Amino acid sequence: MPDDPKASAAPSPVPAPPAAGEGVTRRGFLSWIGVAWVSFSGALGVASLSTLRYFFPNVLFEPPQTFKAGFPDEYIAGQVDNRFKESFGVFMVRDAGVIYVLKAVCTHLGCTPNWLEAEFKFKCPCHGSGFYISGINFEGPAPRPLERYRVVLADDGQILVDKTRIYREEKGEWQDPESFIVA
Repeated sequence: MPDDPKASAAPSPVPAPPAAGEGVTRRGFLSWIGVAWVSFSGALGVASLSTLRYFFPNVLFEPPQTFKAGFPDEYIAGQVDNRFKESFGVFMVRDAGVIYVLKAVCTHLGCTPNWLEAEFKFKCPCHGSGFYISGINFEGPAPRPLERYRVVLADDGQILVDKTRIYREEKGEWQDPESFIVA
C-alpha cells in the first residue's frame, strides 16, 4: 500500500487536440450564427421598444385649475375650511363678511402650512412661519403673505375658484373684487 494516495490515482486523460481539418464543424458554426442572430434580434427589439416609448410621453395628471367649492352659506364666519387642502391645495376662509381662497403654500420655501384652530393662525411646519387668518405673515422667515386665488360666484350660486389667477397682497391685488366674495 503506497503512502501517498494521490500518487496511486491514475492520471486523468487529456483530450487530444483536434486534427488539422477538425477545428470547427459546419454544425457548430451554424449554431453560433443562430446564437448571434437571436442576440442581434433581441437587441434590435429592445431598441425598437425604446424608440416607440418616445412617442408616448409620461403624462402628469393634476387636479383641475377651476372648481366649484359649494355655496357661501356652507362656510362658517371666522373659520378656515380645510376640505380642499389636500385635493386642490387651498384654504377656504370666511372672515369679516368676505370669503376668500388662500393658496396652501408657504411663501418662504413652499411647504404646506397647517391651520391651527386653537392658536387661530396658519403655521408652516418646515421653518415656523406664522400667518394670520387673513394670510398676512407675522412670524418666521416667510417674506410675504400667503397668496389668494380668484373667487367668484358661478351662475348656479356656488363659489367658483380659479387657480389660474393669483392675487398678491404686497402688490395691492387683494383689493381686486375677484380676490374675494362679499358674503
